[in-house]
Amino acid sequence: MEIKQLITFQKAAEKLNFTHTAEQLNFAQSSVTAHIKSLEDELGVQLFDRLGKSLALTDAGRKLQIYANQILSLTNEARKAVMSEKEPSGTLVIGATESLCTYRLPPILSDFRHRYPKVRFHFSPGISDRDILDRLEKGSLDAAILMDVDLIPDVFVIEKLKKETIGVVAAPDHPLFRKKTVVPADLYEESLLLTEKNCSYRRQFDRDFSNCGLVPEHVFEFASVEAIKQCVIAGLGIAVLPEITFRKELGNGEIALLPWGGTPLSVHSHLVRHKDKWLSPALAAFLNLTRESLKD
Repeated sequence: MEIKQLITFQKAAEKLNFTHTAEQLNFAQSSVTAHIKSLEDELGVQLFDRLGKSLALTDAGRKLQIYANQILSLTNEARKAVMSEKEPSGTLVIGATESLCTYRLPPILSDFRHRYPKVRFHFSPGISDRDILDRLEKGSLDAAILMDVDLIPDVFVIEKLKKETIGVVAAPDHPLFRKKTVVPADLYEESLLLTEKNCSYRRQFDRDFSNCGLVPEHVFEFASVEAIKQCVIAGLGIAVLPEITFRKELGNGEIALLPWGGTPLSVHSHLVRHKDKWLSPALAAFLNLTRESLKD
């Protein structure tokens, strides 16, 4: 099997039309037909069913498509590895949770762009950690920075980074500030403005209530940390948030930190990448700079 034949087969398997395949590859249609016939003759199987003017992959064709994609991906990586410049270049797509994307990654990006101006950078916030991991596994992300790594498949390489302190916060005029210590029993009747249940620090907070035999009566879940913060400022309830997200508001008096007497809340940020992902010069440079910037 030749690489050019696999390229033709890959495109034909995608388009299911030899004419469109020839146009995409800038080949004569007879060349596309010849490449596919050579593959079928060599393998001794039919790769496409010819159904009038339509094409469909046979079982053998679907199997070959999987291997062709892997072979051509590795070929492309090999070419980049051999031909890459000493100075990192190309495009990186990095996934991150909202808090980290907003408060941790911008300084890293600024430093990275200064050091490696030939690398194009794209931050891709995720709806959830699971969404980010799914995209990382499928290869649409080069790496991710997450707070929640409790149940991550072994296809990923995980590195622990900075410890992130979590605070229980409210508007400064909240009556609970009269207490020296606030515990779960003081909160279960309050309006709690929380992240979704699959969030790591939310699970820690919920565990404190469960250990006390309590179930909060008024829980409002948000997908956005910024939305929670604005509701706290408006006096609509009590929230549990990473300290990095409310440091500015704490300093200017819009939000205050309750004297939480439950289990100390904290998580670590983690650097995550697929174990089979090619470590390009650009990606290696990003990983090193992130470790340097977010070391505990």
